[in-house]
Amino acid sequence: MSPLPENTVREPIVPVIIAGGSGTRLWPLSRELYPKQFLALAGRPSPLQQTLARIEASAIAGRRPTVVICNEQHRFLVREQAQVMHCDLGEIVLEPEGRNTAPALTAAAARAGAGDPILVVMPADHELQDDARYARCLEHAIAAAAAGSIVTLGVVPTRPETGYGYIRFDASTKADAAPVLKFVEKPQRALAEEFLHSGDYLWNSGVFVLRRSTWFRALQRFQPDIHRHALAAVTAGQSDDTFFRVQREEFLRCPRISIDYAVMEPASTAPEFQCVVVPLASGWSDIGSWHAVWEREPRGVDGNVCLGDTVVDGTRNSLVLSQGRLVAVLGCENLAIVETADAVLVADLRHAQQLSSLVERLKPDYGELTVSHRTVQRPWGNYESLDRGDHYQVKRLTLQPGKKLSLQRHKHRAEHWVVVRGKATVTRGDDTLQLKENESVYIPQGTIHRLANLQKEILEVIEVQTGSYLGEDDIERLDDDFGRAPTGSG
Repeated sequence: MSPLPENTVREPIVPVIIAGGSGTRLWPLSRELYPKQFLALAGRPSPLQQTLARIEASAIAGRRPTVVICNEQHRFLVREQAQVMHCDLGEIVLEPEGRNTAPALTAAAARAGAGDPILVVMPADHELQDDARYARCLEHAIAAAAAGSIVTLGVVPTRPETGYGYIRFDASTKADAAPVLKFVEKPQRALAEEFLHSGDYLWNSGVFVLRRSTWFRALQRFQPDIHRHALAAVTAGQSDDTFFRVQREEFLRCPRISIDYAVMEPASTAPEFQCVVVPLASGWSDIGSWHAVWEREPRGVDGNVCLGDTVVDGTRNSLVLSQGRLVAVLGCENLAIVETADAVLVADLRHAQQLSSLVERLKPDYGELTVSHRTVQRPWGNYESLDRGDHYQVKRLTLQPGKKLSLQRHKHRAEHWVVVRGKATVTRGDDTLQLKENESVYIPQGTIHRLANLQKEILEVIEVQTGSYLGEDDIERLDDDFGRAPTGSG
């Protein structure tokens, strides 16, 4: 990965990664608890990990550590994926609920350290093909931001894409950063073709570079409610190890609005602000649909992308992905077929941008399938849902060496634990039990308990829950190694 150029600007530079997302656009692989920035597809690191690696390889990473802002539910995923990449994060700022990118950036900016740093703001879920060109663009963007401009990176379009926003810019300028003339939301195809051939439109990449003081000044001008409530939420927030939790009530008073709508569009026509764009001629994708995944992967002679256990015959220009079971496809064209343990998607690739609306239709009757997979990651390992019926649920718990669940109790359920691999240390009331493979224990409803793996190998336990209510929120935590809330899931 090509390093970013050495910073020639004296001000501190802080990379800010916005890692929000609802997990709808790559369903059923992405879910609310596992959105696309965390997905490792086709053997690649996840988009978040690629973004972190790009920063770690750069000169700007040495200025100040990276700040990531994400949903409270994703905090351990962010930390663990950063640890795998050996990335040292400055802080992970936690939103109690997503309010879109403008409030998120405001909270992260407030935690970017002393002085007036230049913020390099980037989404967590984008991919680039040419890091060297990206590095040169950032160099120009940082210089323009140091002079007071609000800078965005615009990708030179290669096709009439209707799934992206566009930026109209002054193509006659000879400067590295050109004035922004207009922002255009996702256009119809005919208009997108006009944009492509005009030469004065760029795709909106969602990457912004600006001083913190410039961002706050723009908020005071265009979105004073965000400025007031987001900063109040940070002032009343709490730090916990690498996590910083903004205060919930104040943060939720922020309007739900993007950086583009909140600041970029009004600032581009306001005389007191200078909005400029640096063109980026590089392969780029926001991986915003299964069509985008099909486009980025190497395709066979019939234009097919096949991942996992798949067989295709008489099939063209399709994406076929299996996470487990064999998927066989005969005589199809332009399809996305995605198999997971609990759901299968079959979609016309040409309609892939409409997947979010389908996921919304699933929520009333199949809500759990939009929230999580059968296997759910936890800071101690993971659990897999094996079976569920009236008043019972069966899970497989996998604990990493040296990890343990919180000391907890449940109001509405009892639990049976059976050890199937490794050795378990179980707290049950005042007793501490050591269980080997094929040994079991019963935890009565309301009893304080804990499961721990004090060994150097994996521990696997089958858990059978019985009771009137089996929701993940029926947990009262009395002690927790991971600083989680007193009540909640996992």
